[in-house]
Amino acid sequence: MTHYGQLWLFFVLVFGIIVLPGLDMAFVMGSALTGGRSRGFAAVAGIIAGGICHVLMTALGISVLIKLIPGAFNALLLAGALYIGWIGMSLMRSESSFGLHPDSRPRSRAATFRQGMLTSLLNPKAYLFMLAIFPQFLRPDYGLIWLQALVMWLIIALNQLCVYGGVALMADRARRWLHGKPAAGMMATRCVGALLVAAAMFTGFEGWLGLH
Repeated sequence: MTHYGQLWLFFVLVFGIIVLPGLDMAFVMGSALTGGRSRGFAAVAGIIAGGICHVLMTALGISVLIKLIPGAFNALLLAGALYIGWIGMSLMRSESSFGLHPDSRPRSRAATFRQGMLTSLLNPKAYLFMLAIFPQFLRPDYGLIWLQALVMWLIIALNQLCVYGGVALMADRARRWLHGKPAAGMMATRCVGALLVAAAMFTGFEGWLGLH
């Protein structure tokens, strides 16, 4: 297979992974519902920035260390699950419906960006991808490794922007529809919180099994 053929295959694999619902997607949806389109895209930017760290860590061999010490990976699973679960519980216990009340103040874009980056760094799916798939597409005969990694990160970032950006836009439209409907907004708040908690429980269960 040619290098361009491999890049297309990588693109398809990345799209298939990103389009599946997970922690990153749930965080983007919750951010857009809470603070509108700008917060949603701030979350997307944070997740993309976290992807840079994933690529750098792979290049530096940190992912190999995680592979050699399975306990470190399972601890990462639990940490990510606890963080997302905390966000979900906060939404479920919130007294306002996605910040639609005049007295509510959503997180700043900078804070949303930082949380998005942290969510990305604690996402176990990203590390599984980096360990199992990413290295297979790095070939010395295709040129400089760092340049190949940069191109592959751009492919990942493009997929994240398109998929998660679309989620942010749809969530923003849902937020506009919920404006002035406090009962429906509160129910939506609870549902998204429950979704985050369910995703956290599933991820945490995987990590717990790995530790025992």
